[in-house]
Order: sequence, then C-alpha cells, then structure tokens
Amino acid sequence: MTSPVTSQVTSQHRTTPVRRTRLTGGALRSVAAGLATGALALGGVLANGAPALAANTAATGSKACDAPAGSYLCAQTGDLIDVTLDELHPTQSTLGFDQIYYKLDRYAGDKDEAAGDPNKRFDDFCETNGQGETKSVTSGAKLSDPSSFTCTVKVGQETDDTLAEMKTAVVGPGGELYLTDGHHSLTSFLETPDGGPDMHIRLKVAGNLSTLSQDDFWKTMEQKNWVWLHDADNNAITPAQLPQHLGLSGFQDDPYRSLVFFTRDIGYQAPDDGAEFLEFLWGSWLRGEVDLDDYDLDDHGDYLDAIEDASKAMTDVDKDTVIANGETAEDLGQMDEWNDGKKESGGEFDKLSKKITSDDPGKLAYALDYRDHL
Repeated sequence: MTSPVTSQVTSQHRTTPVRRTRLTGGALRSVAAGLATGALALGGVLANGAPALAANTAATGSKACDAPAGSYLCAQTGDLIDVTLDELHPTQSTLGFDQIYYKLDRYAGDKDEAAGDPNKRFDDFCETNGQGETKSVTSGAKLSDPSSFTCTVKVGQETDDTLAEMKTAVVGPGGELYLTDGHHSLTSFLETPDGGPDMHIRLKVAGNLSTLSQDDFWKTMEQKNWVWLHDADNNAITPAQLPQHLGLSGFQDDPYRSLVFFTRDIGYQAPDDGAEFLEFLWGSWLRGEVDLDDYDLDDHGDYLDAIEDASKAMTDVDKDTVIANGETAEDLGQMDEWNDGKKESGGEFDKLSKKITSDDPGKLAYALDYRDHL
C-alpha cells in the first residue's frame, strides 16, 4: 500500500520537480530532484500538504537518472532533500542524552517567550532547514505545522551561510538515507511533542553511494569518516549494531559526548571545516583526562566542576597533541584561553552555570531539570 507525499531534491544548477511515494515496509522512499518555485514553500517553510508532482527521471549531471518514483537514487552531492525523520538511518549508536534533555526542557518551557523571543525550537528548525532564524510565530505554532511560523530566509533564497548550518545525509544502497550529521538536533525534533517521526526537514546530500554493495558501502562510509562505530564505552561495534531509526530508545547514552557539548565555547570552538564526529573525538580523549565517576552528575555544582575540569584540560594540552584519529587539539578547535580569557563569573562558563530558577538558565540547568522530571 502506498500513499503519495510531496518531496523535493534541490540543486544550485537545476530545478526538476519529482513525485515522492512513501512505500511501507522500508522500501524505496522519497524523492529525487529540484525546487519547483513555490511548490513546497508556505510562509518560507516547507509545506507538508503540497500537491504531488509527477516525474520518473531526473537529470544527473549531463545524464538522465532512471529511478522508480519515490526514490532518492538520483540525488547528487549538494542537493537539498525534503525528508521525514522516520526515513533516516543513524550512523552512530550513541548520543549525549543530556544534550537532548537540554533541548527538550527548553522547548517545553516558556522562558524564551517571557524574554520576548520565539521558543528556541523554531530557531533550531529554521537554522537546520537552511532558513536562518525565526521571523514570526503564530499562537499555538507547532513544528509539525510549517504554516504556523515563518523563517527569515525563504526556500529558494538560501545563502552559503544558511546552507552551511544544514545537516547531512548519504544515499545508500536501495536509495536508503543515512544521517551523517545532526543526530542530536533531529532526535530533539522527533522527541518533542509537536515534532515526531512524520515531521519534515530538509537535509543536504553529502554523497550518493547507492550503487555500492552493502559491504562496500560501509567500507566507504568508514573511509570517509561518515560513520562512528563505537558504543557508549568507546568500544568498537559493527554496522549491524547501529540503530535503525532515530529516537532516544534506540541509542545508548555517552556521558562524555554530553560533557563535550557543555564545554563548547569554553574549551573548544568547532571550526567550520572541523573533522566528522568532532565531539566524539574530544570525548574519546577526555576519558583519559577526566573520570566522571569522581563526580555526581545529578548535582548541578558537581557536574559544573566536571565541565570546568574537562574544558581546562582541553585548553591546557599542547595544540599539537594528537587527540584522536590523527586530529590535533588545534584541528579540533582548541581555544587559546579557557573561557576565552574570562573569569568563572563571566563569559560562556558563567552563562552555563546559571540555575533553572534564573530568567535565563544555562544549558546544564535545563538538562538536569528535564532529568528531574523523567
């Protein structure tokens, strides 16, 4: 049984509309080729209920790409594809749950609105969708209803800067999609009440490996560092041990991945051309520098001490030290000075330290507040 759903692949060099048919049972899904002007734009955001567009082939460079209606097989590197979250296969088995908890607690709260801003989940959507920031939000707006809010950049008017914020996927054998960046962001969208597995988002195609066998596909994914084959204890795993879908229930919690998230802009700043899975590389190294068993990660002050110790270890190490996978501390965005040279009572560390009772809580406070209510 099939149901037609509109989707698109966009390229800077062509605009070819294609019908997308979602097939049950995990068969070929979604669409290949092009931004038809206004077809999926509604208030600057993709419209879920746009009329279906029909086509069975799409241009691939100078050649025609013959593919069944409803596949991503024609997608090229750099194309933008409209997907639903349930179509994506993860390329890592772990997440930093506290990073997700921070997002979910903030998404569910009203402190952003109390400060006169839109809720962060709308800014996160617009940024992830290549559309800048939130422009306007109607009363009762939902992520699952793109007509209820608008972004500053309309579909089709993206810039290099806004495109750089988009998450990426690889087309694998059979046209299946493998998420290579954005597991935390998209899992947060999936888990928040007004998101869910059927929520639409656009991704940038990092590569099309659909012609490879399964074995060669995974070998290539490893060669290109598009997969993180480690469990929560940093032990090696196989591709067969990866989750099949997004959602917290399918992942393991890696506390060192959360730790690195909280050290951002205190101990390191992710470079624009940073290594794939950069945060996991820092996390691998920190296991030998900071023993989290020495801290009570349910206690705000103790957790903050762990973040301070970890971020200072990151800035204190020699910049030429190889952290992991041949990447040096400098390669991975090591900051010249801890907390950008500011005291504990200033800069990003001070922002992070603010408790949930503050008008502007820190990320750590949101994460612990969410955990308290689990």
